[in-house]
Amino acid sequence: MAGIRLIRGAFRKANVASMARTSVMARTSVLLVDDDCELDQMLTEYLSAEAFSVVTAFDGAAALKLVAAESFDLIILDVMLPALGGFDVLRRLRRTQSVPVIMLTARGEDNDRILGFDLGADDYLPKPFNPKELLARMRAVLRRADGKHSGTEIAVGGLRLNTATLDASVGGRALHLTGAEYRVLELLIRTPGRTRSRELLTERVLGRKLTPYDRSIDTHISNLRRKLAERKCTGVEIRNIRGAGYVLTADARRP
Repeated sequence: MAGIRLIRGAFRKANVASMARTSVMARTSVLLVDDDCELDQMLTEYLSAEAFSVVTAFDGAAALKLVAAESFDLIILDVMLPALGGFDVLRRLRRTQSVPVIMLTARGEDNDRILGFDLGADDYLPKPFNPKELLARMRAVLRRADGKHSGTEIAVGGLRLNTATLDASVGGRALHLTGAEYRVLELLIRTPGRTRSRELLTERVLGRKLTPYDRSIDTHISNLRRKLAERKCTGVEIRNIRGAGYVLTADARRP
């Protein structure tokens, strides 16, 4: 209850003038998955005033049914759900979906955050939170997911990135990357042989400053390496340069 009171207070302090604003923008579809009915109602009202179309689900099973039936631009997913938890929902989503996911949780332990990123979350916000911060994170995640480039394809060492569809493949087989993983890979593949710092990757990929003990980028790199290895992509390697960051090296002899 203390958490919801803090969130309610943050909503009152948010720019309530926006609640009366009429937008002519195309509304962005959001699936909000949380069993806290009061929070769902407040978020729905707040986000609806910011040009979002919000659909709610109160448990994981209902969320998965909605995703199977409808297309969403973004999913806000609580970790602590009845029966089927948020991590299980995310795990099942990532088998077929690359839709951006922001995790919400009252649990702020590093292990939970790392697990969320490891399963494919694009961002992670602990409760209680300021609705303005959630809105900023949503917009940042959506900008990155929509960051299509005029070029169509980048290919090195057997690895191909389609910058129009934001897909990646090895030998014609899809890598099934999350949005964050794709952005890390694209940034590295556009500058092969050039070391990119963790600070730069965090800012460019996650849209925030790197903070002490933040291992999010390292988790995304680990996932990329695993997926490349599963596809037997031996033509490229993502190397850790101690104290400097990460670099992608490519074997030009490999098609």
